[in-house]
Amino acid sequence: VQLVESGGGLVEPGGSLRLSCTASGRSFSTYAMAWFRQVTGKGREFVASVSRDGTNTAYADSVKSRFTISRDNAENTVYLQMNSLAPEDTAVYYCAARLLYFTKNPNDYTYWGRGTQVTVSS
Repeated sequence: VQLVESGGGLVEPGGSLRLSCTASGRSFSTYAMAWFRQVTGKGREFVASVSRDGTNTAYADSVKSRFTISRDNAENTVYLQMNSLAPEDTAVYYCAARLLYFTKNPNDYTYWGRGTQVTVSS
């Protein structure tokens, strides 16, 4: 499975962005998907995850009520809608996939995209 993220960029505080992650290969619906983020010099931080069928989600406390993860299995794509962005959301955002069930531990994920930069600044 190859994952390609898009949608990052520069946004002012309070603004919104929608990240997309498109997967190649078959059987996208057999993978739980997640978004992580990383700031230079720190480890990857869990942001959000979604179950294979999209019915179950989980969020980091820091983004709950501001970010929404969703997926479209027909399009092999997972999304991260980010609202009310703050400077502390600045990071490289990575999409990740693992078979069956989602977790919050980056070490559990098998496939990773190359990341997309999100910068929140005025």
